[in-house]
Amino acid sequence: MRDVRGFLHTAREAPQRRPIDLRLRDWREVHRPLPDARLRQQAGRCMDCGIPFCHEGCPLGNLIPEWNDLVSRDDWYAAIERLHATNNFPEFTGVLCPAPCEDACVLAINSDPVTIKQVELQLIDHAWSRGWVTPLPPQRRTGRTVAVIGSGPAGLAAGQQLTRAGHDVVVFERADRIGGLLRYGIPEFKMEKFRLERRIEQMRAEGTVFRPGVEVGIDLTVDELRSGSDAVVLAGGATAPRELRVPGRGLSGVHLAMEYLTWANRVQEGDVAVSPITAEGRDVVIIGGGDTGTDCLGTAHRQRMRSVAHLDIRPRPPARRTEEMPWPTHPAIYRTSPAHEEGGARLFAVDTLEFHGDAQGGLRAITITEGYRDENKRFHPRIGAVEEIPAQLALLALGFLGPERGRLLADVGVDLDERGNVGRDEHFMTNVEGVFVAGDMGRGQSLIVWAIAEGRAAAAGVDAYLTGRDLLPRPILPTANPLA
Repeated sequence: MRDVRGFLHTAREAPQRRPIDLRLRDWREVHRPLPDARLRQQAGRCMDCGIPFCHEGCPLGNLIPEWNDLVSRDDWYAAIERLHATNNFPEFTGVLCPAPCEDACVLAINSDPVTIKQVELQLIDHAWSRGWVTPLPPQRRTGRTVAVIGSGPAGLAAGQQLTRAGHDVVVFERADRIGGLLRYGIPEFKMEKFRLERRIEQMRAEGTVFRPGVEVGIDLTVDELRSGSDAVVLAGGATAPRELRVPGRGLSGVHLAMEYLTWANRVQEGDVAVSPITAEGRDVVIIGGGDTGTDCLGTAHRQRMRSVAHLDIRPRPPARRTEEMPWPTHPAIYRTSPAHEEGGARLFAVDTLEFHGDAQGGLRAITITEGYRDENKRFHPRIGAVEEIPAQLALLALGFLGPERGRLLADVGVDLDERGNVGRDEHFMTNVEGVFVAGDMGRGQSLIVWAIAEGRAAAAGVDAYLTGRDLLPRPILPTANPLA
């Protein structure tokens, strides 16, 4: 490193968030970049540890100390080359990843970690602005065709790797636009879609073919798909939502979070002027304390709700690590997102008992209760701790149970594992010859950084299967889901 003692004389500086009153007037990203000089100082806090535990925290195995050092020396071109060596889409992870690498930073043992995520984001933005991110078409074609089903981060990563390896890749997406949850699940204020669009254009220029609006198993049969493909990658995600079976669930005004977020994104795409599911002028209750619920919260603020409450069945997390979450693990501590900073009530250790309707069949109120969860995660209400709160819009953000059990999986004939995900071997191949799986469809609901890593790993498995060579990098991925 340029200065191995940089962390001693430079304090951690996180990127500033745009003022709340300004950012609620638009859908632009919340954070402001740091000036380049200050970002170089932040990169210079990296100690170049003998054992860089940030590598362990990053499923992609990003060469974090290397590109930190290069950024600190103002060598941005060499730095982006190091970053792209392990991560196809650092701008996606730079805005969406919760940065387990920072929790694993050695400085985090007793101090503030390096701002790895911000350095990553500004490094790739710098590269785009300088024209350094260009298409990388293959020099030779293998003559083999691969079908990738799903265009989220896992499908895009697998598709790009396989195209660059010389295969003819077709990415199928059942939605009308490419991107999966990156397109319709992530709000604009979290990731503006120009980041997605320019990567799609890069992939097209490399030779990847995209076919949106095609649902495999319905619009195109599995037999038709397989007859024209030498290998198939299933990357459809974990899109089966967890439901809430309580009285009143069928009332108008009670919606799944992804229904709500999809329509909000369609407004930003220009498909409709006003979302048919809107928080404007309403009392909103969001049930589920994860990232999807937080995305709903920020969306409700921008739609000018009257009030909003964010409910979490889990107890309020501790402010700091405990013995149960030692360094370098990603700790379940209390975190404040930009959406929470923007307002609303945040309630922990509460469960929903019933939705109440009005005379027209719409939602009027919700009954909740306080309580606690036992060691088996079973909720126990506290006697007398029942409350009715007003609500005309309720959003269920309770997570996902795995891949949808539809025609696709049935017709392909893949086996499911004990958790209901598509089973696969160490090469990411399913029980069906030539059919591979990557991302949440095989792993279960997880993080974007895992999806990209799995897409890259599955691509390596596909290339080896088709050619017998060992060309593409193979990230070493543990089989356990860290979020389970």
